[in-house]
Amino acid sequence: MTEVTNPIQNIKLSRLLLPIIIGLGVVGFMLFNSITPGAFNGIHFTTQSWVWLLLAILMIVLRDFAYMIRIRVLSDNQLNWHQSFQVILLWEFASAVIPPSLGGGFAVAIFLLNREKIDLGKSISVILFSSLLDGIFLGVMAPFAYFLSGGASLFENLNIKLPSYLALIINEKSIAAAFWGVYFVVLFYKLIVAYALFVDAHAVKKLLVFVFRLPVLKRFALKAQTTGNEMITASKELKGKSFRYWFNSLLATFVSWSARFLIINFIIAAFSPNYFNHILLYSKQIIIGIINIISPTPGGSGLAEIMFSQFFKSELQNNLALAAALALLWRLLSYYPYILAGVIILPRWLKRVYS
Repeated sequence: MTEVTNPIQNIKLSRLLLPIIIGLGVVGFMLFNSITPGAFNGIHFTTQSWVWLLLAILMIVLRDFAYMIRIRVLSDNQLNWHQSFQVILLWEFASAVIPPSLGGGFAVAIFLLNREKIDLGKSISVILFSSLLDGIFLGVMAPFAYFLSGGASLFENLNIKLPSYLALIINEKSIAAAFWGVYFVVLFYKLIVAYALFVDAHAVKKLLVFVFRLPVLKRFALKAQTTGNEMITASKELKGKSFRYWFNSLLATFVSWSARFLIINFIIAAFSPNYFNHILLYSKQIIIGIINIISPTPGGSGLAEIMFSQFFKSELQNNLALAAALALLWRLLSYYPYILAGVIILPRWLKRVYS
């Protein structure tokens, strides 16, 4: 069996601490600048609040369970449930400590599957097709959410209030531009991947090699050639798959992403004093998810907390202190546990797969 080098060895202690320091630092700064006497007086934690928080935790479980189902489907059930559980948590761990703009845990995920005795070609096809499925969800849901939530008014009503030095670059117009810019770049890339996987991977590889011969892109030429080879390998692996394979993997993708976004709906419902539009709030999260792709920080730390407090403060009566506190709660439930899980599971996993 062909094996890949271990990218996990590049994950140092500093990479584990950096997203935590950035996230807590940003939340601390926001609380320091927004907290006032009585900021939390109107908040009442009731039995209903517990129900909403339990639903948020259930969505975290459902998200990972759907990912486990998807990876079992895509690997033709070569992974058992225990292996799927460890692979998904370690994949999330890698995504939490590697910036989204650098591909998150893509290379790590291929390594994880390969060490689970899945052939390199199949490992590449599983992860590449998983990425395409994620792109299909965002590609379909982003315009749907945009128009369902009032179009341009979705950005105009954000009412972002930041210090003047930040407001110059982070405002309603720049967020709208970033959203559509990232959306169309991602959509274009996913269409190329889809063409490679299902039509002609060799043509896409030739195109990549040609484009990355340009002087400005020449330093990425080797990576482009590797990507082209991966697409050719993946396209061969995906030939002849059944309708059930495609349907189940796509359904699991939509369930996992929907559960991911509903976490915030339920957290805010637990503390919001008023009724709010759940569809609008869900739509805002899709915007955050797409913009976060370009985050230079591990797991989107810092940027995610800022966007949470600014995007969702209207559902919290413009209480920025409460928004900052809930941003921290959101990350405590859905982000930091994966770093802890990775630290606990990784040594055991390495011992198992190298024994």
